[in-house]
Amino acid sequence: MLTASCVRCPAPVAETTDGGWSCPDHGVTSPLWRAEEASYDGFAEHLRTADGFPTYVPWPLSPGWTLTDFAAVAPAPGRATAALTCASGTSELDGPVDVLVVAEEAGTGLGARCAGTRYTDPGSEIGERPPSARVRIGSQSVNLWDISTSSADGEWDRSVLAGEAAGRWLWIVMRPASALLLFRDDWILRDVSGAGPQLVELPFGGHRPGW
Repeated sequence: MLTASCVRCPAPVAETTDGGWSCPDHGVTSPLWRAEEASYDGFAEHLRTADGFPTYVPWPLSPGWTLTDFAAVAPAPGRATAALTCASGTSELDGPVDVLVVAEEAGTGLGARCAGTRYTDPGSEIGERPPSARVRIGSQSVNLWDISTSSADGEWDRSVLAGEAAGRWLWIVMRPASALLLFRDDWILRDVSGAGPQLVELPFGGHRPGW
């Protein structure tokens, strides 16, 4: 079952009399729908909530890796503005690793929350210098730029890449920061929003990351 909370903080949100949603700290907001634990049934509900909005997963998942988290920002089905997944596993050099992937419309703020950045969107930090990495989504090669987290708490615990894919912001947040070395130009993200029965190929479970 998915529960609703604020996009910008972990606080639960309440539905208002006019059909909107409100956070006690941030006021009117779109609800973030997140499962208490990752499971096939929860992910199927997530996809119904996101209703066709791109939900990207590193593909294929490496042996031993699982989907440990997913979330969608949607005031109502068919009106999603963001989707998140987290794949978790281990590497020989880094130990436990989390890879969060967020696709979102400009101004949503979910990617910035996961990245720990001061600004809602990547903005001027990208596009004005050569890209730091690339990822492939279908037939498209997407440029990504490293995003500074120097003003954030715990700035050394993650690496952040961001770019633009299909007219939306794409964020990739890796913890720990050294896990960025796992990133290769032949990384593939798959949009599983229409995967249907193929979801049985995805392994679920494990410790849900904090963000």
